[in-house]
Amino acid sequence: MPGDIRILILNGPNLNLLGTREPGVYGLQTLSDIEDAVRRRAGELSMAVEFLQSNHEGELIDAIQNAGDQANALIVNAGGLTHTSVALADALRAFDGVIVEVHLSNIHAREPFRHHSHVAAVATGSICGFGGHGYILAIEAIHSIVGSPSP
Repeated sequence: MPGDIRILILNGPNLNLLGTREPGVYGLQTLSDIEDAVRRRAGELSMAVEFLQSNHEGELIDAIQNAGDQANALIVNAGGLTHTSVALADALRAFDGVIVEVHLSNIHAREPFRHHSHVAAVATGSICGFGGHGYILAIEAIHSIVGSPSP
């Protein structure tokens, strides 16, 4: 991967349905649209990104456990697992790098069960409510935290 900053972007359950699932909440952008925008911005910043979307908690945990050798940072939109998965939070806790939690909607302005995030407790920071642009904000935050790649 080009660049000294390598980011693994993990998307959890149902995010493969973006663009068609509750567009009033999640917008019309597809996950592919978001990935394309992130690739463009990451390229401008000389950062490398890799994406994984899974509807399976164990697959996401495996990816986090294997990320230490492959990534300096993680961007995590765990979907519904945000509010339920202690196991996912435990895996993130073991990652030695920057972790940015991203949510398309403002989880704090939604149903009460969405207000608690197990991911936020272990993340460097959280971004929510900015739709797909939240991923771009996360890329830029990681760039600021980790630093510009050496020439």
